[in-house]
Amino acid sequence: MKKILKKPISKIISITFILLLFVVFIMNCYVVFASRNRILKNKEYKNISDVQCIIVLGGGIRGKRPSPLLQDRLDKAIELYFDNAAPKIIMSGDHGNNDYDEVNVMKSYAIEQGVPSEDIFMDHAGFSTYDTMYRAKNVFGINKAIIVTQNYHIYRSLYIANKIGLDAYGVPVYKRRRNGVFREIREVLARGKDLIKTSFTTPKVYKGEVIDINQSGDITNDK
Repeated sequence: MKKILKKPISKIISITFILLLFVVFIMNCYVVFASRNRILKNKEYKNISDVQCIIVLGGGIRGKRPSPLLQDRLDKAIELYFDNAAPKIIMSGDHGNNDYDEVNVMKSYAIEQGVPSEDIFMDHAGFSTYDTMYRAKNVFGINKAIIVTQNYHIYRSLYIANKIGLDAYGVPVYKRRRNGVFREIREVLARGKDLIKTSFTTPKVYKGEVIDINQSGDITNDK
């Protein structure tokens, strides 16, 4: 009797697993296809007018320096800034405690490369991709922006941004750093999570005081 029962149960588990994989696949395809036309190639950003800022998403730090992955994002954003893609940069990352401060590291790196401090804003509460996009729209008052991140991450960033009413375009980073299998798998799951989040829930986000992007970015300095 037990052997007879084991077969249907294992079959149900297998079917359920396959169905879950199929749902995840469909959600990923939806996010990618919904965002693909917002990705800019070559110097197409020159054809986009009224862009208020470039948004750089945090990607980890090593002590007082950006991680290789984050450095690639910063280098691309700095390149765009000097090519007049936008007049301001928002560095958005995790500064939840004194021991981990992505945004000051990001700003310091950009200043080293010649970007004026007053043109760099820091979003100290960019704890997730959703938080970054929500705060860009509702705290910094951004209506139109260029997002800079790795190619595997750009689709979800754009999907969230446009879902919450931020007119966003993406410039992906194609560089020497390999994304890695773990990051790719994590991103597949994150796309599904954020699709559900933006469709059925109102996530809690630290809002804070409204910041006018037309003033000096030094207003966001905390050191």
